[in-house]
Amino acid sequence: MKATHVGKVMGAFGLLLLLSSPFTLFVTSGSLLAAGVKAGLGLLLLGAYTATNFQQFGQFASRKSSFFFATTVLTALVALAGLVAVNYIAHKKNQTWDLTKEKIYTLAPQTTATLAGLPDKVRALGFIPPSHPNYGLLDELFQRYHAQAPEKFEYAFKDPRRSPDLAAKYQLKEGQTTVVLVRGEGANESHTTLNTLSEQELTNALIKLAAVGTQKVYLVTGHGEWPLVKEQAPSTDPGASLSELTRQLRQEGYTPEALNLLGKTEVPRDAAVLIIAGARTPYAKPEMEALQKYLATGGRLLYFADAGLQDGLDALLAEYGVQVDDGVAADAQYNSGNPYVVLSAFYSEHDIVKPLKARGLNIEFPTPRSLSALRFGLVPGVKVDPLVLTSQYGWVETKPEENAMPSDGEKTGQLTLAVAATRDTKDAQDKRFDQARLVVVGDSELLLDPNWGHEPNRNLVMNALGWASNQIQRITIRPPDREVSTLELDEASMDGIRFVSTDLLPLSLLGMGLAIWLSRRNK
Repeated sequence: MKATHVGKVMGAFGLLLLLSSPFTLFVTSGSLLAAGVKAGLGLLLLGAYTATNFQQFGQFASRKSSFFFATTVLTALVALAGLVAVNYIAHKKNQTWDLTKEKIYTLAPQTTATLAGLPDKVRALGFIPPSHPNYGLLDELFQRYHAQAPEKFEYAFKDPRRSPDLAAKYQLKEGQTTVVLVRGEGANESHTTLNTLSEQELTNALIKLAAVGTQKVYLVTGHGEWPLVKEQAPSTDPGASLSELTRQLRQEGYTPEALNLLGKTEVPRDAAVLIIAGARTPYAKPEMEALQKYLATGGRLLYFADAGLQDGLDALLAEYGVQVDDGVAADAQYNSGNPYVVLSAFYSEHDIVKPLKARGLNIEFPTPRSLSALRFGLVPGVKVDPLVLTSQYGWVETKPEENAMPSDGEKTGQLTLAVAATRDTKDAQDKRFDQARLVVVGDSELLLDPNWGHEPNRNLVMNALGWASNQIQRITIRPPDREVSTLELDEASMDGIRFVSTDLLPLSLLGMGLAIWLSRRNK
């Protein structure tokens, strides 16, 4: 190849480097050094072109190819200007797409609903220095919350060593990663702190901070119900406790408390909701009368049955149109490999399960009991609605130890596994609420710690609690326990990746194409 031809190729590369140096400075890396190196190298290559093609300059203007050369240069400039404009618009609009499998950069519906429902502006203070390894994650999380609700969520970072007055005000411990959420100002200021940096924890803290008053949730004990703390779980089954449920209740602004009805004539007046989960021994007559009185005056109850258990509350449930069938509900097709561990995505149109139905989430019921709706013997004003059902392949197995197939005389077809009942109590004497609300679920094992991590189950229970306590905003899909698989890169690494992918690589390909075109043209 002649020196003039090599010079032309070098000149083409030089022109590209020179013209793209502003793009490097203002769009890609922002590095003055990289832009200067590109501009300097481009001038050197243009100088080499000038030296090798000096004798042809006089002929260049008269040749037809000069028009095409000028057109090529103009096209390159227009393309470069277009890239600059597109990047500028993208930067201003800040449009992003979450392509991760677990949607780790997309706020959950509960988070967006919580932000929209904040009664006052909330200020989030991150008490960690920029050098902290979690600073970037927390900053990115705060940015997403602020972008969702810029008028209601603000944030700032404080170095606790440089803000000792704030650290003392909020009683922060040295070396502890802490976020303080503040609502109101002066004498009306309230705040809460959290140490776990996740969407779940941050959203739950917002709910707690925004809650008006304390919702007391009583969990009935004294009849072999599941224990509330791990320490009380049997040694043979250490996971048989409701510790994760009670933790979730506290996170969402409820106050869980054990309640033994023995010797009591009524349920405490501050009860927002009552929960009965897996009772193994019968309730005494005075206890059942206290529960009947509670519902008759507009009480709210979540009742969880279980296979093989009899608690003597059949008459109470029958008054509200619900019968817990004997045996174990099974499904021949929709199960986890065991017909008695039923999987269901069959929902009604009730408010409790609408979010689950919209997402197509599968509830898992380990050894549930089916429920039947009663038509007679109901107290006045009762209305019963199904929530979750089996598939059409369901049946009630009356002898689960002997047989795992439908037999003659056993109930078959689509079974009901959870129902919601209401009763008009506006005219009740000494009423608590205008409407009594009862949710009956045929399985209490879904409340246990090992099963609580199954997100559809957790959302079903917490949505039922939100509906029963008449807090519609709490009927939603909560932030899941996402498996985060991200690679943390510092700013310098990101600048390098951006420079190579959006600057160096496209420019090299463009230069190679131009060099090939010039080489073929000169043959």
